[in-house]
Amino acid sequence: MLDSQITARLCERASAIGFDLCGIAPAAEFDELRHFPEWLARGYAGEMQYLHDPRRKNLRESFSGIRSVIVCAMNYNSAPSANGASAPVNANSPGSDDSPRAWISRYAWGSDYHDVLKPRLEDLIAWMRAEFGPGFFARAYVDTGPVLERVAAKHAGLGWLAKNTCLINQRVGSWLFLGVILTDLEFAPSLADAAAPPRGLCGTCTRCIDACPTDAFAAPYVLDARRCIAYLTIELRGPIPEEFRPAIGAHVFGCDICQDVCPWNRKAPVTTVPEFQPRKIPQPSNDTEDETGTVQTISLFHPPLEWLLSLSEDEFRAAFRGSPVKRTKWRGLLRNACVAAGNSRITPANPAYSRIMHRLEELARGDDPLL
Repeated sequence: MLDSQITARLCERASAIGFDLCGIAPAAEFDELRHFPEWLARGYAGEMQYLHDPRRKNLRESFSGIRSVIVCAMNYNSAPSANGASAPVNANSPGSDDSPRAWISRYAWGSDYHDVLKPRLEDLIAWMRAEFGPGFFARAYVDTGPVLERVAAKHAGLGWLAKNTCLINQRVGSWLFLGVILTDLEFAPSLADAAAPPRGLCGTCTRCIDACPTDAFAAPYVLDARRCIAYLTIELRGPIPEEFRPAIGAHVFGCDICQDVCPWNRKAPVTTVPEFQPRKIPQPSNDTEDETGTVQTISLFHPPLEWLLSLSEDEFRAAFRGSPVKRTKWRGLLRNACVAAGNSRITPANPAYSRIMHRLEELARGDDPLL
């Protein structure tokens, strides 16, 4: 086994590469994974068939020779304001004008996290090969392999699994992207007692559960994804069930409610990583420049609902190239925007009313039954 000093050096290197947290867990059948088949059997995964991959239950059995799981995390808590203020923002935050605004989950304001974390993990593997020679196996995953990263992160000492099922770190909060490296090198675990991961610090708090508008938590620590706004607006390919549509509110991609209300995120540090800052999309039209010659842009923080509804498929691809939002696809985003429009309470007195109604009527007359 590589001793604890080497583990510390590896985590120091991860920090130098840009990760906010790093820890190592032994590859094992973690206790939490024993409950995973039951969770699947209850149908809580909805249409996410990839979660049924049996390799998720036991890494050691699924990947021959794997001894360690290196878990790295990056904070994505970006501030939408120009001055970098870290005041809480959410789907109910006011827009800059009276036009209806949509809510895109904070994790999707900037670049695709897969493209941000994966190269850093590969850099860490390159450092490992320089340190330990080429004769070992290592593979990096960023939400793409049969690994339950949150569980591994808990056993690597990065935090605890909260009642909203997110990983919470006492210092950083829960706005965290996770990436892992599976390796046959046997590192000393970050926790002296691998069987005793950090205890949960949610206490009696149930704010995340109480705030969920769709009652997506079957119980504390148990998420029924079929009721989760993030699932409904991203993973679900068919129509959003009518019973959930009013609760969707302005959400068109993902949901942050259970993290917004979490006390552990009140003082979460704000990231300065450029890729996680809200993307600003230039508007290709004849009047994109104002009187100062500045090109007009639309931010993915609280974008205008009218703009989202107006996007053609080609415009969607151009606007969201390299963005997590592309996962929902054009028709999925339009579906969500239609629901958000229905929830907007816009009145005929609003200048955008007639344009939004015209677009909704246009979509209703189209060939796509989803829209």
